[in-house]
Amino acid sequence: MAKKIKSVLNISEDIKPPPSVSKESVAKFKKRRKKKYSVQDYTQGIFEGNRIILSQAITLIESSLSNHQVIAQEIIEQCLPLCGKSVRVGITGVPGVGKSTFIEALGTYVTGLDKKLTVLAIDPSSARSKGSIMGDKTRMEKLASDPNAFIRPSPTAGSLGGVARKTRETIILCEAAGFDTIFIETVGVGQSEIAVHSMVDFFLLLMLAGAGDELQGIKRGIMEMADAIAITKADDGNIENAERARNEFQNALHLFPVSKSGWSPKVLTCSAVNLLGINTLWDTINEYCSLTRSNLYFQDKRKEQSRYWMSQTVEDYLRNHFYNHSDIKEKLPEIEKEVLERNLSPFVAAKKLLEGYFGKL
Repeated sequence: MAKKIKSVLNISEDIKPPPSVSKESVAKFKKRRKKKYSVQDYTQGIFEGNRIILSQAITLIESSLSNHQVIAQEIIEQCLPLCGKSVRVGITGVPGVGKSTFIEALGTYVTGLDKKLTVLAIDPSSARSKGSIMGDKTRMEKLASDPNAFIRPSPTAGSLGGVARKTRETIILCEAAGFDTIFIETVGVGQSEIAVHSMVDFFLLLMLAGAGDELQGIKRGIMEMADAIAITKADDGNIENAERARNEFQNALHLFPVSKSGWSPKVLTCSAVNLLGINTLWDTINEYCSLTRSNLYFQDKRKEQSRYWMSQTVEDYLRNHFYNHSDIKEKLPEIEKEVLERNLSPFVAAKKLLEGYFGKL
């Protein structure tokens, strides 16, 4: 006869089991969780600085459901009169530059000046990337717990244009909620820097010294967009390398044409760990904003950005409508096959699809 084995899952008699969950309590929880807000509820909560309602409104913006988008656009429309009063700073950098540590250091300094800060990200591939701001939120513990800071992860995945547009719309809500400083981090590479540049006032490029030929580590186009370059990790035994890199970048920037803003980009060194040069960086951002506001470039750039995003939104809508059209969905595989088999040129194929699309409208 098999010996009976005593279960290791027996609960001690001294420990009281938790109360059972009743159907009534579950129903009550679901009812509370399903509470729906009107557009007026959302906007009122945003104007009052309610973080929970602000987060829920941003979730509507990020949603792909059509009914959510209708509500989101109504909220944005009501928030527009209160937006535009912040300083928007784009932050990008090469891998390993220490963006999270830097953003926490600069962000903590800014909130220490009694300013309200939002940190957003543009990350079209965060489902695969290990540098997503979702992870940064756990690394930036001090800033995440700061009552004057609001850190919002970017959408988990999607096209760059879609993610960028949602970030742009999120800025409007955050400004309406009273945040006067917006940091936008680019997590991806390449085109994401251009997207960030199209929605910020000041573009900051972070670079790392002592990692080989620094000037080969970044594209010329991104350097041309930069209003300032910060050489990070200028501490301990790396100060000499950082200063050498600073001189190299400053000399390189002199080769670029003069900006329409009238501003000469600066190259600075800093240490986010030792908090060295952080205040100088913030002073540089303020100096830039003061100059460009006085010569009206700041205001003109904002207007140009609004025009750009209107155009981008039209293009995104047309592209989505085109590829989601039932006739196009039906014909596309067959025409693609003809192109791949070289029976049809890509240009003729595109013309056929467009003629069929516009003929059905």
